[in-house]
Amino acid sequence: MANAASGMAVRDECKLKFLELKTKRNYRFIIFKIENQEVVVEKLGSPEETYDDFSAAIPANECRYAVFDFDFTTDENCQKSKIFFIAWSPDTSKVRNKMVYASSKDRFKRELDGIQVELQATDPSEMSFDIIKARAF
Repeated sequence: MANAASGMAVRDECKLKFLELKTKRNYRFIIFKIENQEVVVEKLGSPEETYDDFSAAIPANECRYAVFDFDFTTDENCQKSKIFFIAWSPDTSKVRNKMVYASSKDRFKRELDGIQVELQATDPSEMSFDIIKARAF
């Protein structure tokens, strides 16, 4: 379960909740944080919540991983959905914190099978709704 490179474990709940988001669409988003050398679920967003709710739930000065289920309509009027993986590493967070998140990211992302778009953000503007929309198409 632990990653030899970063010593990071991923709690089973992370994979379980992601699977529920992907298959049952129980959640709009999931925010994960690293706590005591393991990735844990910090917050689950209900299906009714919006991208603004998601953005507000991410701490401004601390690193996080998140997945967001983005629903959209194509130019051909087809209803689609893409699952985004967002690695949030604000410039204002502690260097050690950024290093731990950076070294664990790929290993954690591999645990979540079904991610379609990855986004790395160090500033809120890098994960604005317009960027999410543009990356979805």
